[in-house]
Amino acid sequence: MMDSSSNSSLPAAALSTGNRCLVWITGAALWLLALSFAVQAADPVKVRLVTDWYPQPEHGGFYHALVKGYYKQAGLDVEILPGGPNTFAVQRVATRAGDFGMASTDDILSANDRGIPVVAVGATMQHDPQGIMIHDDSPIRDFPDLSGHTIAVGPGTSWLPYLVKRYQLKKVQERAHTYSVGSFLKDPTYIQQCFVTSEPFFASLGGAKPRVLLIKDSGYDPYRVFFTRRDMIQKQPEVVRAFVIASIQGWRDYLDDPADAHAEISRRNPDLTPEKMEFSVKALIQDRFVTGDPDKGDVHGQFTAERWKFQFDTLKELGVIRGRFDVTNAWTGTFCNTPAKP
Repeated sequence: MMDSSSNSSLPAAALSTGNRCLVWITGAALWLLALSFAVQAADPVKVRLVTDWYPQPEHGGFYHALVKGYYKQAGLDVEILPGGPNTFAVQRVATRAGDFGMASTDDILSANDRGIPVVAVGATMQHDPQGIMIHDDSPIRDFPDLSGHTIAVGPGTSWLPYLVKRYQLKKVQERAHTYSVGSFLKDPTYIQQCFVTSEPFFASLGGAKPRVLLIKDSGYDPYRVFFTRRDMIQKQPEVVRAFVIASIQGWRDYLDDPADAHAEISRRNPDLTPEKMEFSVKALIQDRFVTGDPDKGDVHGQFTAERWKFQFDTLKELGVIRGRFDVTNAWTGTFCNTPAKP
């Protein structure tokens, strides 16, 4: 089984430092420099990234890499294609309507379970910002209190079966998620799925006082990932490597200074206000969704075999997937993970 350092080929000079994040960043800069020299005489390689929603700060690292020229420096001509409620990145990448896509660990495992050959190549976020949004004065204080309640969730939501089993919830019902906060604002007992980086802002704007139970606090903690087709890894590994390294550098720098990325996001999605984008970035930083917690072994952009196996075993146990495939075929640390110290 692949471990967190498998298949890496970062420069040997990066092996000497003791700080794993610093090692990766140094390696990333060297790789971008090397790649830029390698492609100076060639036309940039055109690739398309399919996002999981309309342009928003949750995609900020990719836009930062675009506007700051990281992709161009790496020899890539990147087009970012917006998603939406009826746009599924896995299907678009699998059918060659895109080259890379945004998803979660669960999406990639479910796709492989159905025989769709997509592979996660980097972590957009170490932790998923999904949660359950309730009104602040609700008697629901923690996950066990959800028994007997109805929750608005998207189709195929896999964390709800996990919550039901872990907390032995009784009579929990699902209703269709409308991807808005309209019903939440009208009904003080309404409970819905959310991203803590988004819906609470709009609920507060509408006069409500929301509170969120983060799904990751239940122990169900997938990565948010970006992925590609298996044949692209086999046929164009240097293109994949260039995209991964530039993207992760984009995410690191975006959190330090999101202004330019937000200008581009606002141009593409004028409905987003500066206040909303500021709210989203603050939430990403405050709860360390992108960077994770280094004290717990999280490393920005990277994967561990243990977390992939846990998610695989959990989904199989819940019956969400059959699990008749090798989990190591669904992800790779070749392009994103730091080499082990010698």
